[in-house]
Amino acid sequence: QVQLVESGGGLVQAGGSLRLSCAASGRSFSIRRMGWFRQTPGKEREFVAAIAWSDPNTYYADSVKGRFTVSRDNAKNTLYLQMNSLRPEDTAVYYCAADTRSVGWGPDRDRAYDYWGQGTQVTVSS
Repeated sequence: QVQLVESGGGLVQAGGSLRLSCAASGRSFSIRRMGWFRQTPGKEREFVAAIAWSDPNTYYADSVKGRFTVSRDNAKNTLYLQMNSLRPEDTAVYYCAADTRSVGWGPDRDRAYDYWGQGTQVTVSS
């Protein structure tokens, strides 16, 4: 089992920045990659960014490229999402996810991940 706990969400004005964190515990040594997704009411969960746990590969949704940066600290078993130039359309609940199985799905597919955090709300005001 892997437990994931997000933090860092909040209310920010458009153009501002936030940094989300996701602390992994439990069998964190089994993590192959981690990702960030977001969801707004009535919409499907949307891929934001992902990072491999043992190589430098990162992946981003087109909507956040150049504004968001995903990173990790393996020693702390923590995933980060630095969000700059935030827009009202970035408002959502943000979830981190961990893949411990590598079953073949791409990093932008939610079914690639077998553990999820509880989510943290990000609200961007205009």
